[in-house]
Amino acid sequence: MTKPLIVKGLTKSYGSVSALEGLELEVEKGEIFGLLGHNGAGKTTGIECMLGIKRPDAGTVLLLGMDPASDRKRLFERVGVQFQETGYHDKIRVSEMCGMTQALYRDPADWRELLSTFGLTGLEKRTVSELSGGERQRLSVLLALIPKPEIVFLDELTTGLDSKARRDVWKYLEKLKAGGLTVLLTSHHMDEVEALCDQILILRRGRTVTRGTVRELVAQSPCETLEEAYLWYSGEEENKSESV
Repeated sequence: MTKPLIVKGLTKSYGSVSALEGLELEVEKGEIFGLLGHNGAGKTTGIECMLGIKRPDAGTVLLLGMDPASDRKRLFERVGVQFQETGYHDKIRVSEMCGMTQALYRDPADWRELLSTFGLTGLEKRTVSELSGGERQRLSVLLALIPKPEIVFLDELTTGLDSKARRDVWKYLEKLKAGGLTVLLTSHHMDEVEALCDQILILRRGRTVTRGTVRELVAQSPCETLEEAYLWYSGEEENKSESV
């Protein structure tokens, strides 16, 4: 059986600036894969190339066995996407946003049940502009799950959520994972990564510096925790020191 996501030698530059150099990864069905790195490390560029939004300069992507650039229509109902920076019309209501999204798919999830799962019940009549940052974040994840995707891309999954809301989202993702959902996520919250991710890859200035399980990454570093290991691998401690 073909793995849901296979990336080989993915490279992308913007003029003289290299955003991604030779990214390689494989994600198993039912796996939660963490793509980590500081801001500007190449995560978003990588995801955009994986989704066929941007053309890489080199390398290949197989998403559910297909080329995401040429097979976007065939992949539409099978892939969910949530970006951290999502633009919604401020005056559209939550119910309208969910209903419009549901109408795009042949066998969508019940968005009202998802509202309950994500703690948004009662907000159906509110406009997007009336939602808090955390509520918008939960809505964006909810919309990505309406098509009942086989694989979902989640960018900064729980940014802006309180502790209870974050753990509720984690539990729901674990439930979907048990049902075979594959997830690729980015996050700066190492407790989230530790709780959810089966495999991790860390980027630094567009290059892969390490990959493996949480335990493997910590063991291969001079650190005792994932938080410390991530800072060591990603160079964020150096960046902080340079900015002081």
